[in-house]
Amino acid sequence: MRPQRRNRLLAVVLSAATASTLLAGCSAADQSAQAVGEPKSGGTVTYLEPQAFSGLYPPAAGFYPNGSIVNNLTDRLLYQNPETLELEPWIASALPAVNADATEYTFRLREGVTYSDGTPLDAANVVKNFDLYGKGDKQRKLTVSEALNNYDHAEAVDEHTVRFHFSAPAPGFAQATSTINSGLLSNATLDRDSEGFAPGQAKQIVGSGPFVVTDEQLNTEYTLTAREGYDWAPPSLAHQGRARIDAVKVVVTPESSIRVGTLVAGQADVARQIDPPDEAQVTGAGQSLHVASTNGIDNALQFRFRDRRLSDIRVRQALIAGVDRQQILDQLYTASYPLATSPLAKSALGYKDESAAYRYDRQRARDLLDEAGWHVGDDGIRTKDGERLTLTVNHAIPLPRSKELVTILQEQLKEVGVEVRLFQGDQAAQNAAALDQDTVQVYHQMVGRADYDVIKSQYSGDNRNVFLNLDKTDGSYGDPHLEELLHAVASRPSAEERQRASEAVQDYVTEQAYVLPIYEEPLVYGTSSAVQGFDTESVGRPSFYSLWLNR
Repeated sequence: MRPQRRNRLLAVVLSAATASTLLAGCSAADQSAQAVGEPKSGGTVTYLEPQAFSGLYPPAAGFYPNGSIVNNLTDRLLYQNPETLELEPWIASALPAVNADATEYTFRLREGVTYSDGTPLDAANVVKNFDLYGKGDKQRKLTVSEALNNYDHAEAVDEHTVRFHFSAPAPGFAQATSTINSGLLSNATLDRDSEGFAPGQAKQIVGSGPFVVTDEQLNTEYTLTAREGYDWAPPSLAHQGRARIDAVKVVVTPESSIRVGTLVAGQADVARQIDPPDEAQVTGAGQSLHVASTNGIDNALQFRFRDRRLSDIRVRQALIAGVDRQQILDQLYTASYPLATSPLAKSALGYKDESAAYRYDRQRARDLLDEAGWHVGDDGIRTKDGERLTLTVNHAIPLPRSKELVTILQEQLKEVGVEVRLFQGDQAAQNAAALDQDTVQVYHQMVGRADYDVIKSQYSGDNRNVFLNLDKTDGSYGDPHLEELLHAVASRPSAEERQRASEAVQDYVTEQAYVLPIYEEPLVYGTSSAVQGFDTESVGRPSFYSLWLNR
């Protein structure tokens, strides 16, 4: 049975006269009721984005600046309702027919759907999309989508029917077709190499979605313009036809203070990533906060257990016991950031409560390090066989207040004799450092993805390899049993079995002290009082289709 979920959307709406009142936990229906008057058409929305996009190849759209564009340029076979996480028809006219062992899926497509270059979205085109995403193309440096498991091939049964074949059970495929990683592109776009999806090429990316990119200023701003004639939104949406607004001007604005100041001054309509210290400024000015759950792996520290200092479970247990997570939340965050109770968010598919394992106990941390043979030196830092207990954590640039979080970790863990260092550098440097265990031993990261496979995507050596469990130089696994448990999540045929398999992984990584979850990661947007109908997809990326301006 699918676990019960809390509301995935928190809308905070304040007027200048009632700035002290928070209306939290609003549903989509509640937001609609708060809208003023009938929806209007036209106008341009100014949207502030913290980072420039790095590429628009859909399998790489997990990076939020990429996904924010891909989500509005492309349609998908199925739609995942962000409120319920249920799957619904979209470009497919119905949910797929699936054989008994989930190795064959058959989709019937809506007729009359076209790309913005006028070419048809038909069965042959869908085959071309998924054969690329499911197999990748090393020659063109296009990766396999992490959302697709055991993919073999697709066939066009007729002009509007596609059948997908898998080499082993693929129970997560239907959900995978709803993600931005499976955004549908025109044939000509699919012929491009990785450079063809890079910054500077946004105007050439052709989807069937409600917007097209009509202007791009490299790494600084771009414009999404509503596509005339668009008429194949998910049937469950109240709004149908062309997008209500004319355009979205996206301005890359790295400085949080500038995003907030511009929004509060009325010079922007929507800003992504309102940092916790700035929430009160936004609401106090009569603007709104839109807090969307990412429904996946929580913001957490991943301990790379193949490192010689972290290979002893007692050291990992000591790190967990030595971190006061509540103090971190109290000092750095707001109620928008709930304390994590598991590696998975409460709203995530497969969630199990593991909170008892993450209790703060400084004395226990000291005792465990004593047992492990790490003794306190003259400067308070522990040593063993002449080596200091020094660990490096990355700066997770996309995550709110990551650097400040590591600063508090340094203070807390120094109290038990552990020295923590922060690896600094730009995003390119962080990406490179994340692949090197000698550089980063504790990896700060999260991932938004609303499906059972998210836990395999994050922890498997065959996917993100956050633990560096897979040594890619010799092909060995530091923990083969973990890999077995993770692959079970992706292969079990029923939701009940996948739930149990996901719980088994959470139990295991908790028992082995491989992870310290900190908080449930939200996406916090600020919106002006004129913005109505702003929404996000199932893991928090903006959807501009139904948005309208009350001015």
